[in-house]
Amino acid sequence: MKKEEGKCYHIYNRGNNKQNIFFENENYAFFLERFKTYLIPYVDVFAYCLMPNHFHFFLRINDFENFEKGIKSFFISYAKAINKKYDRVGGLFQGRYKCLEINSIAYFTRIVTYIHQNPIAANFVKKLEDYKFSSYVAYLSPNQKSVIKRDEVIEWFGDLNNFVKWHENY
Repeated sequence: MKKEEGKCYHIYNRGNNKQNIFFENENYAFFLERFKTYLIPYVDVFAYCLMPNHFHFFLRINDFENFEKGIKSFFISYAKAINKKYDRVGGLFQGRYKCLEINSIAYFTRIVTYIHQNPIAANFVKKLEDYKFSSYVAYLSPNQKSVIKRDEVIEWFGDLNNFVKWHENY
């Protein structure tokens, strides 16, 4: 699929052989820091969720050429650090990341909700706000600094109350 600037995409991948890509809490934070370093200059982030063996991002690509270079460097950087820290070898991720174009407001709201619902679907938490490795809490904390495009996403849902209701009723 040819990715284009200004379009929105659901990007995801999982660990090789469905194995974990995050082994302890500090790995999640390191993954997000690497993401910010390599990709934030080239994308707008609407939602993310990091699960033990996979991840999801919903974003808009603003600079395709640099995004392609950045995402490759991002994955290599993270995999090398994990392999070194845990004395492992070989690929960490199951092949190339997956990338689906999201092209309507109706789909935008569904994909944001779907991404945030992952921890509940996996029975990790009962309430979304209890999972610390997703962007959901950033929406509930508007005064907290975040890379998430909160205002734009909240507008898709109408307001924050509708955003929360969508997530509760998904």
